[in-house]
Amino acid sequence: MVAGFAALGLFAALLVGCSAGGTGARDEGPARTAPAVSAVPSQPAGSPAASESAAPGTADAVRLVKHDPEVSADIKRDLKPCVADEYPVDVSYGVLTGGTANDVVVNVMTCGDAVGIGTYVYRDVSGKYQNVFKAEEPPVYAEIDRGALVVTKQVYEKGDSVASPSGEEVLTYRWDGDRFVQHGRIHNDYSHVVGGDSPAPAATDGDG
Repeated sequence: MVAGFAALGLFAALLVGCSAGGTGARDEGPARTAPAVSAVPSQPAGSPAASESAAPGTADAVRLVKHDPEVSADIKRDLKPCVADEYPVDVSYGVLTGGTANDVVVNVMTCGDAVGIGTYVYRDVSGKYQNVFKAEEPPVYAEIDRGALVVTKQVYEKGDSVASPSGEEVLTYRWDGDRFVQHGRIHNDYSHVVGGDSPAPAATDGDG
């Protein structure tokens, strides 16, 4: 009997010793809505160094925005935690400017209704993040689509509610070696069904 209990205890110890925890990967940059943009020429932005990112392959988006002289004072003032230390920012990583490191797309939103109020693209230049694109006319949202920067703006007509725009415009930008240049523009009209919600925007070609 004693031997049986000892064996059982040894088996349990082995199970505990072999257990291990893990973490899953997080996909960045969910798609949202958006409007007008202005591409800015490549210029030093005084942003934090790429080596000072939060983790390998990621950037501290909040710090980038708050230390970027290209970002308006209003955006910086409004960029506050929604709950605890959770900031209303979406971050996407991908190759947009042809460099060896991933570019960083940061979308700043409002806490209550997640309306995009600012979009920025940062490029790693000699170990420093440089602002190479900005859009600060809300509602605005940008994402990476097959190597292109796709910016969406919702179109509102008289009588439209914030949750039910009449349509959207999708602007496609590509890097020309010095700055982002618009290569495509698509307009989508929404059909307002009586008693229903505004339908999702039609699929668009990121290549313009």
